[in-house]
Amino acid sequence: MRANVASKLETKTPILADLIKDVRDGLIKVPQFQRPFVWKVNQARDLLDSIGSNYPIGSLLLWKTTEKLAVERNIGDFRLPETEELSPTDYVLDGQQRMTVIYAALGADPMDSGFSAVYNLQEQEFVAPAEDSYSLVEFPLRWMYRTTELLNFRTALQSHPKASELQTRLDELVHVFANYRVPVVILKGLTVEEVCPIFERINNSATKLSIFDLMVAATWSKSFDLNDKADDISLSLASKSYGDIPRNTVLKCLSAIENRSVAKERIMGLRKRSADQMDDLVVRTKKALMRAVDQLVTDFKIYSVDFLPYEAHLVILAYIWANNPTLSAEQLRRVRQWFWRTAFSERYRGASENFISKDLEGIQKFVIDGGDIESYGSIPSDATLRGLVFRKNNSRSAAFILALAKQGPVNLTNGAAIDTSEALSVYNKKQFHHIYPEAYLRNRYPKTERNYLLNFCMLAASENNKISDDVPNDYLPQLAVDLGEHADLVFGSNLMPAPSEFNYADASLEDFLAARLPIVKRVMNKLCEGNV
Repeated sequence: MRANVASKLETKTPILADLIKDVRDGLIKVPQFQRPFVWKVNQARDLLDSIGSNYPIGSLLLWKTTEKLAVERNIGDFRLPETEELSPTDYVLDGQQRMTVIYAALGADPMDSGFSAVYNLQEQEFVAPAEDSYSLVEFPLRWMYRTTELLNFRTALQSHPKASELQTRLDELVHVFANYRVPVVILKGLTVEEVCPIFERINNSATKLSIFDLMVAATWSKSFDLNDKADDISLSLASKSYGDIPRNTVLKCLSAIENRSVAKERIMGLRKRSADQMDDLVVRTKKALMRAVDQLVTDFKIYSVDFLPYEAHLVILAYIWANNPTLSAEQLRRVRQWFWRTAFSERYRGASENFISKDLEGIQKFVIDGGDIESYGSIPSDATLRGLVFRKNNSRSAAFILALAKQGPVNLTNGAAIDTSEALSVYNKKQFHHIYPEAYLRNRYPKTERNYLLNFCMLAASENNKISDDVPNDYLPQLAVDLGEHADLVFGSNLMPAPSEFNYADASLEDFLAARLPIVKRVMNKLCEGNV
């Protein structure tokens, strides 16, 4: 049951000076999140301009809690103050950059380093301060709430030829900043587990916060930093081209290995582990991931995360290798059975955390002891396979391409071996060829589906360009002639009908798909038996 959040909300609209005081006193803190986005100086000045123009800048979302999170001191060129640890504390869940800019520009000590700005009264714009001194018409925003400095600046302004006009502008600026209010929403009395789903849905400047971000702050200590540990895992996997595994996936692997679950509440439970326990878990997880990736590359020809049918495949493989120092030949065969059947049957499409968590133990038992493999799915029916369309983020498309790669395909144009590791290192459409060319079908048969899965094969980009929009009834027979006695082997390596048995000169797309279907199905069946 989710928390009744509405009953635990408090709203208020404090003035900027009060927000700044709360930050200075340590009542409001910015958690240490791993954020790929940090505001640039021009964005900070735009925020100040919005406040100066009395435009709304959006609300802040705070979480009042006795939980202790790691907090930011420096965000890029922005600085926040060192404060005492208080309880409870209001942590900023949404609005980190805005709150930091407000404090750095208006609340920091005038002599502090970090971002600062002045308002040019003559040009009426916010600009960077000069290195050594301020000009007569440039008002330092850090003097905004400092009465002595503000009065001294106003007095000095009287010597300017346009003193009256500039003082009016200064008074208007001060009035706006003194009275500007920011809507604040405070979540009170919620646990980390209850805050997590709210936190995940926050979207600020197209950068979605994740459970990993929250766990960075929730698990941090002087001896443990989840960011650093995730970086270490990524660095270890980079040599195998898996250095870009999403941080959330790494977190799920940690929880799967420690808790036998990827449910959010179990993931959040990791924060209760000591630094030493977390260090040990990271070591075990890194080792398991290395072994899982080895198998993905060697057994399944998956050379990057892009071609992994489902995240669950990596998480479950890591769990298996974490729990089994070695696997026998028969146990490895069962791993292959599980992988191909779940990929072809789309077992993990839209699967819940509880479903995947249940599979952790179920598949571990199946791999070690055997059991009913049929329960993990099977290949698509003839009608379904015939109608499948090639899509980048579809598990069956990925599994089909991987099945092609397992055959050791060679280029149709010249019989040269295809470097499948290059073709599958990143998704590159140029490495996949419409056998009946897309442009040809579009021009001749505009109403015909051009992207049937069975209309694709692997082909080096340079050779793909040579074929372009050639008529298939011309170019395919010619390729067979050019390849001579090797034609059947070359076509067969691409799971295509042998030219000696199939008349490409007269075949329509429908004829070709019907002839290729049983060839592809035979290979799928072999893969699902786990013998290759």
